[in-house]
Amino acid sequence: MSAQRSSGLSAALLADGPAPDRAEKLDLYGQFVRNWDADIVTYSPDGASHRGHGEIHFGWVLEGRAIQDVWMIPRREDRVPGAPAMPVSGNWYGTTIRAYDPALDAWRIYWIDPATNAYRQQIGRQHGTDIVQQGAMETGALTRWSFTEITPQSFHWTGELSMDKGTTWRLVVEVFARRV
Repeated sequence: MSAQRSSGLSAALLADGPAPDRAEKLDLYGQFVRNWDADIVTYSPDGASHRGHGEIHFGWVLEGRAIQDVWMIPRREDRVPGAPAMPVSGNWYGTTIRAYDPALDAWRIYWIDPATNAYRQQIGRQHGTDIVQQGAMETGALTRWSFTEITPQSFHWTGELSMDKGTTWRLVVEVFARRV
């Protein structure tokens, strides 16, 4: 790809900040814009835990009408060809598009991870000081991804799964992120 085409995509995709007509609503995820280091913990169904490190990058896109992020396990600097994948979650190299939908008064979330062949759609809403995203997998299992313990310098993210229509939830992944 030529430098001209690359800069054309960057210029068309990236934005300097939120769209003025919806800036207040966009603050929900806008608070995460920038770069993060992350400690990752995954949990096998038998209760075993596995630890790794990752990186996360959030930015404004589409004239400031959406937020896009990239989540990676392991960090780019730690990637080694042929190295084993992170147990349970695999090695992420995926992106999320988060767009506020005024008709729902909620966020539409689209996770795309070709590295693990995972594709999810969720609806995200603020719940007190937390953000909770809910959706369903192709198998019918429910997903719940939550941002908790949010500060300007850190957040805790959990990925949970329910196989019984939300009666019980199993913690699958935790991310402890620190702003860099």
